[in-house]
Amino acid sequence: MANDLAALQFQPLSDEAYAAFRTAAHPDSPVTPDDLARLAAGRESSEHHTQEGAFLDGTLAGAVTTGRPRLDNHDGWLDVTVTTSSGQGPLADALLRHGLSTVANASAHTAVTRVQEDWWEREFLLASGWAEFDRMWLSTLDLRTLDFAAFAAEEARALSGGVTIRPLSDLGGWDADPERHYALIHALLSAVPSTRPIQVWPYDLWRTRMAALNLDPRGFMVALAPDGQWIGTTQLSQTIPARPGTLHNGLTGVLAPWRGRGLGLALKLAAARAALARGFTHSRTGNHAVNRPMLAINERLGCVREAAVVTLTRAVGSGV
Repeated sequence: MANDLAALQFQPLSDEAYAAFRTAAHPDSPVTPDDLARLAAGRESSEHHTQEGAFLDGTLAGAVTTGRPRLDNHDGWLDVTVTTSSGQGPLADALLRHGLSTVANASAHTAVTRVQEDWWEREFLLASGWAEFDRMWLSTLDLRTLDFAAFAAEEARALSGGVTIRPLSDLGGWDADPERHYALIHALLSAVPSTRPIQVWPYDLWRTRMAALNLDPRGFMVALAPDGQWIGTTQLSQTIPARPGTLHNGLTGVLAPWRGRGLGLALKLAAARAALARGFTHSRTGNHAVNRPMLAINERLGCVREAAVVTLTRAVGSGV
């Protein structure tokens, strides 16, 4: 294999080819061309991105992608994702060197990647000088089995005193008051428990990426104070093409003065009802391991925890 790798050729890879190769390598975490197209639609024109196949004698042997992180969007950080169909070994080493060289040439100082804790890549990367930075727990909820009646008293308490929960579609949709919506999102993301404070997308980039996702405003629930102030939200609107009937549950949060009264739970229940009414059967979410309050809410609702997604980082330019 070592001699063969001298003939390894890297070429741009189509979304269809990359999605198929990535899914074959990790069928428990499928990727579709639609997933990739939505990411591309939210990418700025000057934003760094590569998607390459590694070919041996014309046969696709591996893939490497690099780009601006969506989650860990810190200055000087770039994603590197390496995929092979044969696990670790000389080919994986060669792909990793290529990816690190690409991000170094893009002037990044830190490489970041995400793998499930039970994938071979975790041990391979740890042995190659990477270190665990963060981890998120994935979990899925079967909305059809959610016992809404069991939480009725808590919902009533959360909504006492004139607090209401309404879908964004009832508040005018995406274009009604985007600055106020962004201000709420910015405040909530800045307070999410994580290893390092989240670097929130600038307003214009947030608008671009939300528009590219084409999200249904009926899946965005907003908690309103009696005076009309937006005090909390949950996002259960993004479809997952590889998982029919499932919606991704994004950010759920409540502003600090309104915490401790059960509004996070009430928001999730309202979103679940709306998803069921639109024909969806499951929600899937990810939470930082240190975000114990949200993990506790998800557990109470009946979310089934899956393998954690581990975020790994390493300094660029320090060898493989």
